[in-house]
This record gives sequence, C-alpha cells and structure tokens, in this order.
Amino acid sequence: MDLTSQLTLMGGACDRASIVALRGRNEVDRALRVGTLVRTARGRYALPTSPEFVRRASAFAGVLSHRSAAQYYGWAQKALPRQPEITVPRDRRLSVAARKLVLPHWSDLPAEDVDGIVTSRERTLIDCMRNLPLDESVPIVDSAIRCDDFTSSALIALADSTRGRGRSRIRAVGSAATSKSANPFESVLRSQTMLVPGLRAVAQLPVQVPGTRRFLHPDLADERLGIAIEAEGFAWHGESAALTRDCRRYNALTQLGWRVIRFSWYQVMHDPAYVHETLLAAVACAHQHANVA
Repeated sequence: MDLTSQLTLMGGACDRASIVALRGRNEVDRALRVGTLVRTARGRYALPTSPEFVRRASAFAGVLSHRSAAQYYGWAQKALPRQPEITVPRDRRLSVAARKLVLPHWSDLPAEDVDGIVTSRERTLIDCMRNLPLDESVPIVDSAIRCDDFTSSALIALADSTRGRGRSRIRAVGSAATSKSANPFESVLRSQTMLVPGLRAVAQLPVQVPGTRRFLHPDLADERLGIAIEAEGFAWHGESAALTRDCRRYNALTQLGWRVIRFSWYQVMHDPAYVHETLLAAVACAHQHANVA
C-alpha cells in the first residue's frame, strides 16, 4: 500500500506523527516536496485531493463531526453545513478568525468515537440526534438506515444506550427513524408532523382500496384522523407519467374519504410555520367531523 492509499484510509488527513510512524520520515518529506502531501497547518497534512471540509478540519486539529461527519459518510440531509463542523479537545482555543472558517464543538472524544479524521458513525448519529433541530436530525438518521449503515433496531439500541444530556431527545429521534421516507424532503416533512399535537403520521402507510387488492401509499398518513400528507417536489414530478400517477392517488384517497394535504418543497424547507399551522387546522377539522378519542 502506498502513502496515498494509506492516508485515504485515514480519511485524507492526519498529523505528522501518525503518518511518519506508518511511512517513515523520508517518504513523508519526499511526498511533501513533490506535492503528494500538502501542509494544512503546523504538523498537519492532507492529500491535495481531499475535500475542503476535510482539509479545514485537519488545519485546526479537529475531527469532522455532526453535519460534516454525516456529509463524509454520504448520508443525505436537509442542507449541507455552510462551514465545516468539527469537534476539538476542550482545552483547545480557536481564534475569532478561525471560527469564521469552521463551526466548532468542544469535547474530549474517546478513541472509539473517532475514525481517522471523522467521528465514528455511532458518535455522529448521537451528536446529530442530541444537538441538531428535529428537521435536521431526522433526515440524517433516516438516510443512515436507507444506506444500510444501520437497521432501525440498531439505531434504537444505540439511542437507548446513551446517557446524560439530551437522552430523551435522542431516543425520540431514534425510535422515529425509518427507511420509508424516500428522501430528505419527505423526512423533513415527517419531522414537522412530529411537532403537531394529536397527529401520528406514518410514512408510506398502505391504504387498501375496498373490493380490490390495490393499495395506495401516501407519503405520510394518520389513519386514525383520515389525513394524508403529500410532499410535492418538482424533481419527483418531472415526468408527466409521475404526475398523472400521483393525481390518481390523490383522487382515489379523496374518494375514500381522506383529507389530502399537499406541501411544496419550498413550504417544507423554508416556511415551516405555514406547514405547522396547516397541519394544526387539519387535525382540528378532523376532530370536528369525527368522533376521535
């Protein structure tokens, strides 16, 4: 294995002592001279092909964490962080200028919580579930399940194993995670339904058409209230066939007595107050027109 492959396995960046211990001083110095390695800070090196957020984490002797770690692992999320998100030791000071380049967290991470230049998958999920808003943490944990990095049961077990601050929040997010939300858009919308009292929306709930073997699968549905919620994005209606298929589903649900509520990508991502108010009104309407306990 050559030096480039070795450093790639380490995440694309590391400190001098680590790479010298693996490759020897002469090979490391030669790689620096020819540009195979680049210096990101004193005693910190990275591959020139490493992403910018990896090189910034290396420059400040931190490890990628939270949203940047989720990005590193390829998990989908509501939006990528504007600055690399890193965790540094509690005693490390960062200047005002440095804080304009990275979003820091302070923690003395145990060795098992670090995988090269990034927090471990388990630690990343715990950090996201504990510290991020619901509409950011839910898409990440959903994606971790869709990517087959975790099963739902493994995620629940991980959440249950946590201790300390935010444990109830972590368990709530972990128990709600599912692979049935197809993308971050649907995951964000589902996270918003979780904040509406009395609404228990399930992703891809099978709704059988009476007298047939046909099932409808709305993006989200509360069978008890008879409310179906659809995430409407241009990317998923780019073809007329997809739009026609969805129109048939909406019409069929309406004919079966469901209240179908549709939200655009912009509303879900940028106007959560409207989504919340609309869902509150839908729940209230359902209670007015049915004897719901």
